[in-house]
Amino acid sequence: METQAQERGRLWTLILVSVGLFMVVLDNLVVNVALPSIHNDFGASVQALEWTVNAYVLAYGVMLLTGAALGDRFGRRRMFVAGISLFTTASAAAALAPNADLLIVARAIQGIGAAIVTPLTLTLLANAFPPEKRGLALGVWSGISGIAVAIGPLVGGAVIELASWHWIFWINVPIGLLLAPTAARKLEESYGPKAPLDLPGLGLASTGLFGLVYGLVRAQTIGWTAPEVLISLGAGLVLLAGFVRQEMRTEAPMLPMSFFAKRSFAVTNVVSMAMYFGMFGSIFFLSQFMQNVLGNSPLQAGLKLLVWTGATMVVAPLAGVFSERFGPRWFMVGGISLQAIALGWLATEVSTTQSYASMIVPFVLAGAGMALVFAPSASAVLNSVRVDQAGQASGATNAIRELGGTFGIAVLATVFSGAGSYATPQAFVDGLVPALWVGAAVLAFGALVATVLPFGGKATAAEDAEYEEIEEARRDASRGPSHPLPAAN
Repeated sequence: METQAQERGRLWTLILVSVGLFMVVLDNLVVNVALPSIHNDFGASVQALEWTVNAYVLAYGVMLLTGAALGDRFGRRRMFVAGISLFTTASAAAALAPNADLLIVARAIQGIGAAIVTPLTLTLLANAFPPEKRGLALGVWSGISGIAVAIGPLVGGAVIELASWHWIFWINVPIGLLLAPTAARKLEESYGPKAPLDLPGLGLASTGLFGLVYGLVRAQTIGWTAPEVLISLGAGLVLLAGFVRQEMRTEAPMLPMSFFAKRSFAVTNVVSMAMYFGMFGSIFFLSQFMQNVLGNSPLQAGLKLLVWTGATMVVAPLAGVFSERFGPRWFMVGGISLQAIALGWLATEVSTTQSYASMIVPFVLAGAGMALVFAPSASAVLNSVRVDQAGQASGATNAIRELGGTFGIAVLATVFSGAGSYATPQAFVDGLVPALWVGAAVLAFGALVATVLPFGGKATAAEDAEYEEIEEARRDASRGPSHPLPAAN
């Protein structure tokens, strides 16, 4: 029988990791609405403004796997507190930055702190809650993430109208100063497998992801065929191929490639990448459409997006509970299908005179669809690995999602620029329509992939056997050249 102390400990864990996740997800979004104010204060160039956003995305994307590995090695509570402390310090530095260059540096350090915190929120949650009680916790965790995504424009708009852009960073400071010491006292310490830190893997993964993300964000400015972009993307792919080879041969891999032998893990990551590609690429333009074309202020646009938020808040906890009971497959299929329908609906309705009333139903569908994927996908990932592997699995999933969102914005920006522009409201609509259809198509592909998810979200006996075979081959390879890897099937 569980004690009240255990229940209180779980509740504290849920509260603390949810607040930490909310901070870092929200901060990734509120800066966009502040860019005009930052430009006015600093006289910053368009490229400098772009890097105010991209510095965070780059640092966040390349450090996610590293953050998870450090948590497993040095203690998840310790690294969670360190990540929150670093994020809070960098937020104060961003608020005090006297010029655009120092603001960009502070944003990059924020991204590093966020990359340490994000995967550890899921790992700490998995460690605190047994599988039979994890559903509701994951529902709350995913709902908090969805809320942060949806209210980012609202918070940014409200803060700028009531104070100044500096306060979108200052608001993190008191939260962080309270959260870090409370987490140090209330969270239980836990570790991953006691193994040497995979320094070559860390180097290859970080530099490979940097190459990919840098190429993706630069493509928006200088084009996909620019030598700088092609070299960066090519180098990133080569380095990531080297990372895979390293992980197949090292004694203590940072990301065991055997995870991908589990259909649940592999399918969930494809679905998550498709969702972030389609939805976050589309949200990037929809928030601008509401302001640039329909004439809403940042605050008005944020308020109108609360319909999206409300659906996420209501559906996410329920999805977490019922997906644990009935399996994640059909929740993920239904959720990503609703998102595809929502974007298709918006693509058919969007115009320079569109009414807000015509956007309400697709907004609700999109919010509910996101909620139906968040918790079940987290559950599917956790169910496909051991509890002591949750940090590695969570770091990989978050890195893949982040790349999906970055790639979605880059590709949809290219589609938008090819068909339209910012010159007039009609030109914006001309670019937005095909971009939304591309987003809907990628989401529809994700829905098809989700149909092959194992019904209960757990590995079959054959997948477990394949996992063990890959692990045995890796162990043989790590002992030396006398134990070659078997030929690929």
